[in-house]
Amino acid sequence: MMAEALNVIMRWLHIASVAGLVGGMIYGRVVMTASAGELAPEPRKALEERAAALFRTIIVVTIVCLTLSGVYNIITYTGHSTRYHVLLGIKLLLVAHIFASAIMVAQPGNQRRGRQMASAAISGLIVIAISAYLRTIY
Repeated sequence: MMAEALNVIMRWLHIASVAGLVGGMIYGRVVMTASAGELAPEPRKALEERAAALFRTIIVVTIVCLTLSGVYNIITYTGHSTRYHVLLGIKLLLVAHIFASAIMVAQPGNQRRGRQMASAAISGLIVIAISAYLRTIY
C-alpha cells in the first residue's frame, strides 16, 4: 500500500514538473515574448529580466523534481526491451537539452531567451510524445 502511494506521488511529481517547465517555456515564448515586443526597449528589457528572475525558481524546482522522480522511475521499473532503452536514451538527451536551455533562459542579460524557450518547448513536446509511446510499450 505504501509503495503504491509513493509510485503515485512520484508519477504526479514527474508529470506536474513537466507541465510546469514545458508549459512555462511555451507561455514565455508565445505570450511573454509577443507581449514584451509591444513595449519600448527599456521597459521591455526590465519586464524580460524580471520574468526570467521569477521563472528561475520554477526552473530549479522542476529540474530537481524531474531528476528525483525520473531516477526513482528508472530504478523502480526495470526489465524493459532494447527499443525502450534506445528511446529512453533519446528522451534523456532531449531532457538534457531542455534543462540546459531552461538554465540559460533564466540568466540575466540573455539576448537569445526567446529562441531558447522555443527550442526547449519543441524538445519538451517531443519528450512528451516519446514518453507517451514508452508508456504503451512498458
